[in-house]
Amino acid sequence: MLGSGVRMLSSTRGAGTACQPEGSTVNWRRCTCRAVPAGLGVGFLTGLFGVGGGFLIIPALVLLLGIEMPVAVGTSLVIVTANSASGLLAYLGDLRLDWGLVAVFTATAIGGSLVAARYGKKVDTARLQRWFAYLIFVVAAGVLVEVSFFR
Repeated sequence: MLGSGVRMLSSTRGAGTACQPEGSTVNWRRCTCRAVPAGLGVGFLTGLFGVGGGFLIIPALVLLLGIEMPVAVGTSLVIVTANSASGLLAYLGDLRLDWGLVAVFTATAIGGSLVAARYGKKVDTARLQRWFAYLIFVVAAGVLVEVSFFR
């Protein structure tokens, strides 16, 4: 995570270009052969450390595959939604949920996402990428504290 954050703060030169459009299309042969290992790596690290996938998916999409930051954010949200839905289905029989709390939290999270998406369209892409890099540092520090002190 620290490496991803540092790289997101540095110049975008040298970032991956596998999935950048060539003209109006993406070279899927080149993109897929790089996206599959990146997805496996993100999935493995997410499962191993329990860190939210979005903090790993976005750097992988931007740095390894060359996807622009706004597209990476949207792509990450779709991936996280699919992973969350599959996780919920896998555990649904064994969970006892407070559905009222789930409904309130979900509704407010959706509202916050809509407001942030509207604001995010007005923010410069480079600034958004910098903010995300700083957020990655904060999450990495939180993971480090949790691993170090709460074992």
